[in-house]
Amino acid sequence: MAELMEQRGRGPGGRLDDRLGELVAAAWPALHSQDMAGWTLRSAHGVTKRANSVLALGEPADPDAAIAAVERHYAALGLPPVFTVTGRSRPADLDARLAARGYAEVDRTLAMAADLGPGGADPEVEIADAPSPAWLDTWWSVDGRFPGGLAVAERILAGVPAGYASLAGAAVGRGVPQGEWLGVYAMAVVPEARRQGLARRVLRSLMAWGRAQGCRRAYLVVVEANAGARALYESEGFRPAGHYHYRVGKARRNADTLRS
Repeated sequence: MAELMEQRGRGPGGRLDDRLGELVAAAWPALHSQDMAGWTLRSAHGVTKRANSVLALGEPADPDAAIAAVERHYAALGLPPVFTVTGRSRPADLDARLAARGYAEVDRTLAMAADLGPGGADPEVEIADAPSPAWLDTWWSVDGRFPGGLAVAERILAGVPAGYASLAGAAVGRGVPQGEWLGVYAMAVVPEARRQGLARRVLRSLMAWGRAQGCRRAYLVVVEANAGARALYESEGFRPAGHYHYRVGKARRNADTLRS
C-alpha cells in the first residue's frame, strides 16, 4: 500500500499527500477563516466538517494552549472544535494530543489519484460552470443530512471556479481545476438510479473536462468504509495516494451535517 501511494500519488508537483490538506481546503472553501500561528481556523455555519475544521500546518509554540484557543473560538460560534488531521499536521503528535483530550476520531478518509488519460466525455453528461437548482437538489438529496443548510452549501461550492456535471437528473459530480490537479467532489447518485453506471459516466466526463482545462492528474477523497465507491474509483485507475481523518471535540447538534 505504501509503495502504491508513493508511485501513484507523485506527480510533477510532488506527492498528493504532501498537499492534500491544502488542496481540499482550497477546493471546498470555508466562508470564514482565521490564521492562528499557522493553523487555519475555518467555519461555515457548521455545514460540512471540511469547511468547519482546523487545518493545522503550522507549529504553535504552545500546542496545548493553541488547542484551548481553538476550543474557545468554536464555542463562540456555537460549533464543536474539529481538526482535520493529515500527514502534515503539526505538531507531529497533534493526533495523540487531541485523543488525550477526548476528541473522537471520525471519518477516516482515503485520497486516491489517477492520471488523466485520453478518454472522451459522455455526450449525455452536461457540465456547467455553476450548480443549477436541479444539480443542487440531486446532490443534497444524497449528501444532505439535516433540514436547511443548502444555501450555505451552495456558497461553499461556488467559492471557487468548478465544473458541475449532471446526467439524467439522477447523478452529479463536481470538478475543481487546481493547476496540474483536478479535484473531484460531490459525486452523488440518487438511490433509485444506482448500479446503472451513471457515476462512472459522470466521473469519466469530469476527467475529460479536467484534461481540457489543462489538468494532468485527478484526485478525489472517499470515506475508507465506502467499499462500493472505492471499487468504482479503483476500476477507473485511481490508486491510494494519501489519507486524513477528523478529530471532533464535544459533540453538538449538526456537528456531523454532511459527508466529510
